[in-house]
Amino acid sequence: MGKKESIGKLVLLALEKAVDGYVRFEDFTYHHYRYHYGIPELKKSSLAQAIKRLREKGFVEKTTLKDEGKIIFKLTEAGKEFLLLSKSDEEIDWDGKWRIVVFDIPEKQRKIRNILRSRLKMWGFTPWQQSVWASKKNVTEKLRRLIKELEIDDWVLVLESDNAGR
Repeated sequence: MGKKESIGKLVLLALEKAVDGYVRFEDFTYHHYRYHYGIPELKKSSLAQAIKRLREKGFVEKTTLKDEGKIIFKLTEAGKEFLLLSKSDEEIDWDGKWRIVVFDIPEKQRKIRNILRSRLKMWGFTPWQQSVWASKKNVTEKLRRLIKELEIDDWVLVLESDNAGR
């Protein structure tokens, strides 16, 4: 993870852990060590850029405290989902099921196949082969919705299994 990504992820994690659901920009710039150890200096410009990127992605929303006039940032549902999906398999409570996706999408549909692969990667799937991917993360319903939206039902098989023995 690069520095730009790590600052953004740090902001998201701070917002996720915030007791009242928000973090003030000023508090984060001056007291960032309360949220994350190991960052010796956090420049305001780097933080501002990270927050700008997070807002563009829809992960964070900006509001103002009415009585204080201070700018605050809140984690959106999309931000919460991103954090959940970006957690490693060791960090999630695994329900014991593997999600396996097998597909054979025709070459004429290459763009759609690439969209599927990129979404699988984003959702934490690992390729076993070019057209066989697996994950421990429970995103089966989202995956099935995507398959319907892309109209690739005939070429994609989604399996859930708690029996992955050798």
